[in-house]
Amino acid sequence: MMKPPHSPIDTAVVKEIAELLSSSDLTEIEVEHEGLRIRVVRAPAPVTFAQAAPLAPAVLAAAPVAVAAAEVADLSKHPGVVPSPMVGTAYLSPEPGAAPFIEIGATVKEGQTVLIIEAMKTMNAIPAPRTGTVTRILVGNAQPVEYGEPLLIIE
Repeated sequence: MMKPPHSPIDTAVVKEIAELLSSSDLTEIEVEHEGLRIRVVRAPAPVTFAQAAPLAPAVLAAAPVAVAAAEVADLSKHPGVVPSPMVGTAYLSPEPGAAPFIEIGATVKEGQTVLIIEAMKTMNAIPAPRTGTVTRILVGNAQPVEYGEPLLIIE
């Protein structure tokens, strides 16, 4: 009987990556080293109404309209799209209860912070790539986002 070839994947590394994923708000981690790529993905936990905190009327007015997945895919080709530069959790305001960075119809200047993405416990300010008017906000507050996912449209 032949001995199976030794796997180039160190299961301890995979376990460590999975534990990192479990201890963070991330839904996916991909690592590449010396031609070996490891990708660990988990489905986000479903949010029920019992878990959701009540929203103040001002927050409800600022909440973006839900967008169908097919429509978001089409929006990724929009010339004014602002894609996510990383995987993480998007926040529309600097802190809970604070006014959002932007609203639909707001004029933004290039470099102005439009939202933040938390990745690996670090808050990353996402700047407007151009001056213009915000016509669509495609993510909700505290929503997980993937790399390249459309976040908003600036025209």
